[in-house]
Amino acid sequence: MKIIILQDYLRNGGTERQSVLLANAFAAAGQPTTLLTCRPGGAISGTVDAAVTRAVLQPVDTHQSWFAPGLVRFAAQLHPDVVLCMGRMANCYAGRLQDRLPDTAVVATLRTGKKLPWLYRRSLRTVRHIIANSQASARHLIAGHAIPAQKITVIHNALVFIADSGFSMQGCERPPGVEHPLPRSRSKPSGLAVRAQSAAGPDTVVLLCVAMFRPEKNHQGLLDIAAQLPGDCNWQLWLAGDGETRPACLALAHRLGLADRVKFLGFHPNPTPLYEAADIVVLASHAESLPNCLIEAQAHGLPVVAYDVGGVRECFIPGTTGWAVPIGNATGFAEAVAALFADGTGRDAIAPVARAFAEDTFAPTNQIRRYLDLFTQL
Repeated sequence: MKIIILQDYLRNGGTERQSVLLANAFAAAGQPTTLLTCRPGGAISGTVDAAVTRAVLQPVDTHQSWFAPGLVRFAAQLHPDVVLCMGRMANCYAGRLQDRLPDTAVVATLRTGKKLPWLYRRSLRTVRHIIANSQASARHLIAGHAIPAQKITVIHNALVFIADSGFSMQGCERPPGVEHPLPRSRSKPSGLAVRAQSAAGPDTVVLLCVAMFRPEKNHQGLLDIAAQLPGDCNWQLWLAGDGETRPACLALAHRLGLADRVKFLGFHPNPTPLYEAADIVVLASHAESLPNCLIEAQAHGLPVVAYDVGGVRECFIPGTTGWAVPIGNATGFAEAVAALFADGTGRDAIAPVARAFAEDTFAPTNQIRRYLDLFTQL
């Protein structure tokens, strides 16, 4: 079964990581797989396995992610059985690909909580099938875009980073000898080293947010929430990622008097040591489908607090391993975080439940199998 995965650019976002994971896993399963991007390079381009055919449409990077010269011609020459479109730009082209390749199963995906462009909406009506990465996204497709339920399959994101001495699962196999790859790893050397670098002592409660600095991720709102946290508690907020809103957030942290507590850690190709060092994961996004950082937090045994948008509730067990706060309720968000500050024993008790939930719900082996079974049916 020939598979093309179409992605505009291999930046360091959650969708791009899923694209690489899927390409590596499909190829490892013996399926001829091409990972096709509009632009060359990208922060995670080095994580593509040698078994995957890597193809690029732009001979020179134009820095225009939407520009896909020769896309239909390239796909037609390859005669794929399946084209899986990942990300907003790729899905805008999905309908055109299905029109030109009627014998190919072109599969659109919905992995965003943002407003969809017209071409994206047209593709949803035109393609053979749609994969939504959350039940919330599937409901939105049915109610908001009148897509028949039988045209939609929900497959949650697969875990990319699974903690075991920094082990990163980019395919679908566990490392030999690892019985349970999702330990609570606060005492691991890599986690302790990260804490030391940020001057976080044994009693410091570390809040972690792993997300690109984009407007919808609402880092500025998260800083406003942090300003409401108890000043007499020993806590730090770590922001891992990079992007357009980072300079404004740096300035805001200084204005709020949080410069000593908020650490801007930049982009981490593998954030496993950050999860191993943290105590609580927080996310104040205004728009999400199924945020990877929350399921990665659960895999590392960490409780989470997040605004209740999109499929956020599907990332954890609400009220047990995570707390979903009504969007915009900054005071309620801060109160939920502060309640976890003083309950270290409770946080430790959450860890095994969160790990088990993550492994049962987001294990790569299960998700890859579901993709390939669906492709075979189509």
